[in-house]
Amino acid sequence: MKSLLSRTLSLVLLGAAVTARAQEEPADASPARARANFAHTIVLAPDDVRMFPEGPDGFRTPHKGALQGRLELFEYDSGVTGRRRKANVYLPPGYPTGRKYPVLYLLHGIGGNHDEWRGYVHADAIIDNLIVDGRAVPMVVVMPNGRALPDDRIPSGNIYTPENSAGFAKFERDLLDFLIPAIDAKYSTLADREHRALAGLSMGGGQTFNFGLGHLDTFAWLGAFSAAPNTKPPAELVPDPALARAKLRLLYISCGNKDGLISFSQGVHRYLKEHDVPHVWNVDDHGHDGDSWAGNLYHFSQQIFR
Repeated sequence: MKSLLSRTLSLVLLGAAVTARAQEEPADASPARARANFAHTIVLAPDDVRMFPEGPDGFRTPHKGALQGRLELFEYDSGVTGRRRKANVYLPPGYPTGRKYPVLYLLHGIGGNHDEWRGYVHADAIIDNLIVDGRAVPMVVVMPNGRALPDDRIPSGNIYTPENSAGFAKFERDLLDFLIPAIDAKYSTLADREHRALAGLSMGGGQTFNFGLGHLDTFAWLGAFSAAPNTKPPAELVPDPALARAKLRLLYISCGNKDGLISFSQGVHRYLKEHDVPHVWNVDDHGHDGDSWAGNLYHFSQQIFR
């Protein structure tokens, strides 16, 4: 098993395989390019500051030795890949108890799959603890594989290939046209934008910006953590600031002040600020790592669906 340091270093290199135009033309997909992205000089502005404290001790460890809710593997058919695909689904305590639930979709990084949020960040434990403590609205959490390719396994060799990068852009249609309808068909969900959130880490953070802001008719709550270079330019993400102001219930953006990718999130934050689009901008004291993603999920998940 990889050490935490090894795992973190691996994720650092995995988080930046594509440029902001990756959906249109292949990036220079190489480890050298990824390292160059992380080597950018970090320049902090006066408002690049922490908005929330670190999560409390034990916040991502199950309170009583086991989840109060449950985690199950979900499979669905995708017209994008032509294959049956997998996602982890967290169901809150007492599900369904005769009610319908809002849904949070969590997207992973370029080197992960549907197990990254569960296995590395412990998202199910974080949200379960918050629900049990009455600090988060009971919700269904879907952790899919954001690599929409016929062979969606993590590449065993070079992950910085145009094909692997393109799989993350192709996931937009897989998510909207196949996964969300399949989740709403099987589970007791509130199937409208007001009760649907999207969040992601690294490559998944870029996907959240691209897919969420591009489909405000589908998502009202967005969380982009340590967004990678697949993030589109801010003016392309939010061409109509008035529409974004009217539609968004929460846009939560975070990055660590030791993360070489911070400029991508800074650019979005500054554009939104200039155009008076309300959002949360949290700059913590981490790098591109699981501690940052866990802490921001802890704070984000307490604010959604309220």
